[in-house]
Amino acid sequence: MHLAPKLTLNNGVRIDALGFGVYKVPAEDCADLVSTAIESGYRSVDTAAFYGNEAGVGRAVNTAVAAGSAREELFVTSKVWNDSHGYDATLAAFEASMQRLQLDYLDLFLIHWPCPEQDLYIPTYKALETLYREGRVRAIGVSNFLPTHLLRLLDATDVVPAIHQIELHPWLQQNELRELHSSLGIATQAWSPLARGKILHDPVLESIAASHGRSVAQVVLRWHVQSSHSAIVKASSAARIAENLRVFDFCLTEAQMELIAGLDREQRSGSHPNNVN
Repeated sequence: MHLAPKLTLNNGVRIDALGFGVYKVPAEDCADLVSTAIESGYRSVDTAAFYGNEAGVGRAVNTAVAAGSAREELFVTSKVWNDSHGYDATLAAFEASMQRLQLDYLDLFLIHWPCPEQDLYIPTYKALETLYREGRVRAIGVSNFLPTHLLRLLDATDVVPAIHQIELHPWLQQNELRELHSSLGIATQAWSPLARGKILHDPVLESIAASHGRSVAQVVLRWHVQSSHSAIVKASSAARIAENLRVFDFCLTEAQMELIAGLDREQRSGSHPNNVN
């Protein structure tokens, strides 16, 4: 079993550098897959109302706790979907998520997308602040915000997001946003850390992987770790789930990190935040 090192958020809560994601995992498969991930060493699991599999995540977590794992060792993230923006709607959406998860508290709750045309992300975040102050969630944050969205949010609210989850990989390095996070004390977390597999045949990454006797996926995940942010990675087989976590026993050289820095082409594998409403 390989355990990921932990990063400390701006409120003192600690989260694993690598977490397990369940986007597009069928509801009927989710509990078994998350249980496999926990058995492999993952302690952070990322789901969302939109994914339709929160119940499976909750079952796996509760099964692990019943088998002897401490609930405090497991970190569960979920997100409020675009059709539940607004203060009251967000509180109701949180209750619905908790009913599906069957957990006493949530470790991290995020706004999934800013949905700028709705222009409700500020009251939505204020609902997250209420849940945080009530102790229903240990940390709150946002996902897929642009710098303009993030700065406006900070001007209108009180709790600085603990995490901003964004699409991030060597082809989309989002340096401006990451620098803003650093200046504000917000942790960066990558979704689609492997560019949905599109990056796995990049020749530069293949060369680096060969020099370490590792897979390209392991090299990219190691790049995330050495870049001091966390990442949410998905896999559908026990072997790949375990392989993705075996990235803490080697290091990329400074020259290799510079080569990867040169791969940035501002190429998204998912949607642009301004186009999701």
